Amino acid sequence: MKGQQIYQQVAFLGLRLSTLIIISVLGLIIWFLGKRGVSALSWEFLTQAPRNGMTEGGIFPALIGTLCLTLGAIIFALPLGVFAAIYLTEYAKQGRLVRIIRLGINNLAGVPSVVFGLFGLAMFVEYLRFGSSILSGSLTLGILILPTIIRASEEALLAIPQTFREASLALGASRWHTIYKAVLPAAIPGILTGAILGIGRAAGETAPIIFTAACFYTPRLPHSIFDQVMALPFHLYVLATEGTHFEKTLPLQYGTALVLLGLVLGINLIAVVIRTRLRRKMRW
Repeated sequence: MKGQQIYQQVAFLGLRLSTLIIISVLGLIIWFLGKRGVSALSWEFLTQAPRNGMTEGGIFPALIGTLCLTLGAIIFALPLGVFAAIYLTEYAKQGRLVRIIRLGINNLAGVPSVVFGLFGLAMFVEYLRFGSSILSGSLTLGILILPTIIRASEEALLAIPQTFREASLALGASRWHTIYKAVLPAAIPGILTGAILGIGRAAGETAPIIFTAACFYTPRLPHSIFDQVMALPFHLYVLATEGTHFEKTLPLQYGTALVLLGLVLGINLIAVVIRTRLRRKMRW
């Protein structure tokens, strides 16, 4: 008994240390970017377009472009991912075919993002002739985050007790009505976890949007889903690699990185708040 308590204490200590390391790394990144990028933050920086060879001005077009691409990706991927998860868990006959499908989904989650970018270039930009646009970039990012959303949604649906389904079916409800009214609402907090992970990845990806949506510079905001846009990840890449006045753009680089990090954390925080409220409502 004493040996088990020692093992338990060692395990808890390892968990605490792991959590502390993760929080410390995140805090270090925020402190590093904040220390070097806070001087660039201003109302002008957030609301104006770059000018004078991107050595002055702000990041407003890139900020709007990132929001458009992220929103488009989640609008495309979330419903598709949830419906796919519902089919795999509730309708599909569990067997070799479903195992192969799940293996393919897991492998897709590990494919490098540049491969998705090349696929988006070939499929959406060239074959479907959407051109380099918000639509092409959003669809590419949506496919990129689709495996994450499917797996998270599957786990959320599988975590719902079978008694939920049996009780609803016993009352005469159809299978779809049971899923829609009993299973899916209980699984929404877990599904939102997948959406949070997807949003964070979509907002920070550079390689896919280079081929499908992002442009080097445009001062105007998009008017349709077929317009090219600037995006914060690509804008940061441009400032860091192709600028001719590196010393002048260095504060802008850290400022852009800080805004991008704040944008991702802000979106995630909003999603976490919504998920927490849904969980509290379900407890009642």
